Amino acid sequence: MNRVEKLIQNYERQVSLPWDHALSGPQRVWFAVYDKTDERRLRARVGEFELATKQSGKKWVLHDLTDSFAHWMSANEYRESYFESPEDIELALDDFLAHLAEQAQTIFNGKADQQTVIALLGVATLFGLARVSSLIQRVQSDIPGRLLVFFPGEYDQNTYRLLDARDGWNYLAVPITFHDKTQAS
Repeated sequence: MNRVEKLIQNYERQVSLPWDHALSGPQRVWFAVYDKTDERRLRARVGEFELATKQSGKKWVLHDLTDSFAHWMSANEYRESYFESPEDIELALDDFLAHLAEQAQTIFNGKADQQTVIALLGVATLFGLARVSSLIQRVQSDIPGRLLVFFPGEYDQNTYRLLDARDGWNYLAVPITFHDKTQAS
């Protein structure tokens, strides 16, 4: 069994457990941690995560962040000046993060309830633009069911590292890995 198959199997186990609706926001977040080299394999099999979710009696909403920056930039009134002076984009990245959080809120309020897994795909495209931890912190208190973050990187003792490159951050999310051991919540 390859790493992605094992991750799917561990996710099936996690999503099938009874859900405690009294959990705090950070405890409603699941990180599906996979090796960054498995990105294409994982994307090809995202439908299996959806199937496992629905077979457990839960709902599924997928939100792909891959093109979020391009869409946000194309609608930004200052885009031309950012292209002329790319270093100035740093000033607007907090607006980009707020935009991402607003998109998540729209999904939480319109498409999700306490029985819904909202899956975020494409968080690697945020690298260098926005921190995943900052996005999660902005939306965690409003997660109605569970937020599944497909996370290409590493997990070790509650520390997550996106693309194995940044200093990690401690987080209370439930890790789902391709290893045999997966925490329950």
